[in-house]
Amino acid sequence: MKKTLLLLTLLIITPVLMAQKTTPKDAWLEKWENSKSYLIALAETMPEEHYNFKPTERQMSFKEQLIHIKGNMDWLSTTYFSEEEFKRTKADIPATKLETINLLTASFDAALEKIKKSPDASLKDEVSFFAGDKTKLQILNLL
Repeated sequence: MKKTLLLLTLLIITPVLMAQKTTPKDAWLEKWENSKSYLIALAETMPEEHYNFKPTERQMSFKEQLIHIKGNMDWLSTTYFSEEEFKRTKADIPATKLETINLLTASFDAALEKIKKSPDASLKDEVSFFAGDKTKLQILNLL
């Protein structure tokens, strides 16, 4: 009976203790890896001949949308989580599916390194954002 009670106590307390050790940044880092895996798998699944598909003429193609996502990852991670100056340029659209996937992968990895180096305490800092001042935590959630 005592062993059962001890086991039940451990099963109840362990998740609570583990949850208390998770910071917003730790939770983001885990989610970031999931997002990377999902988006890269999606990009790999789409046949290359459909990379230029547009639902309508006014919308971005599949490839352009992937490059748009990459650009936003680069912008947010560089501007708000590094000392580098972000210079937005017109993105060159890669010629191939493989080039697109390689650019996405590199962008995910670069953003990850910038966030890892960013102090947890800085997530409370307010920064200027085009839609009004935000905390770095809010910017992190946009990523």
